[in-house]
Amino acid sequence: MTPETGMAVGLSHYLTVGAILFTIGIFGIFLNRKNLIVIMMSIELMLLAVNINMVAFSAFLNDLVGQVFTMLVLTVAAAEAAIGLAIVVVFYRNRRSIEVEDINTMKG
Repeated sequence: MTPETGMAVGLSHYLTVGAILFTIGIFGIFLNRKNLIVIMMSIELMLLAVNINMVAFSAFLNDLVGQVFTMLVLTVAAAEAAIGLAIVVVFYRNRRSIEVEDINTMKG
């Protein structure tokens, strides 16, 4: 480390950021049981935390497999978010609510 570059960002920094984001996502799911949009955003946050860890390990090991797999996961996550949002919009048009308790009435 040279004085010009300052503090180098290492693998542990990326893993710490990933762990913090994953923890925030878990808290978003378990502390919020009413709003479906917040639950979906928390799941996406957890997926992004895992992707940060995969890219960090891929760069640390000088292997591109983790980065390629991350791109595939991001593509699937984007499709999942679009389909999930479409389902929420259709549900809101029918029930005028997106609360999680109202979704349980769809059984059967």
